[in-house]
Amino acid sequence: MPDHLSLVGADADAAVEQMYAAHWPQLVRLSTLLVHDQQAAEDVVQDAFVAMHGKWSRLRDPDKALAYLRQAVVNRSRSALRHRAVVERHVRTSAPGEGAVEGPSLGGARRDAVRDALLRLTERQREVLVLRYYLDWSEAQIADALGVSRGAVKSHASRGSAALRALLGDWWEDPS
Repeated sequence: MPDHLSLVGADADAAVEQMYAAHWPQLVRLSTLLVHDQQAAEDVVQDAFVAMHGKWSRLRDPDKALAYLRQAVVNRSRSALRHRAVVERHVRTSAPGEGAVEGPSLGGARRDAVRDALLRLTERQREVLVLRYYLDWSEAQIADALGVSRGAVKSHASRGSAALRALLGDWWEDPS
């Protein structure tokens, strides 16, 4: 699918339909990597598309709609994670031992260790590393999606990689 569709002059319905057809799977994958839940990721992406449709007439540069969507998906994924943390805290304090359901394992001790180590990084470091290594995005794409400079992406990637090396030792040296 092309990374860039010319949407200048398109009405909201046509533009969102084109964007949806071209970028839905990529955006769901992005959100899934951030929230670790396929259904929640689909909800996040759907909400981002609905919001973009509603604000289409106010979009200054329709050719930047994909960047807007990526940033909306990242921001909404963050919100979903914050909401999940609040719910989990509430479940722990209101009914110890009840209501907590373990999610599906990502499979394998190595993946579990990497996932656990990623969760110990700062939010921004985790986002940058997930986008870089799991989605194979460029620094420019990551900067665009997160709304930061390329220099900030480099800095977060470097610090996050160093933290993972410290947490994982030899496992991080060979990510294959």
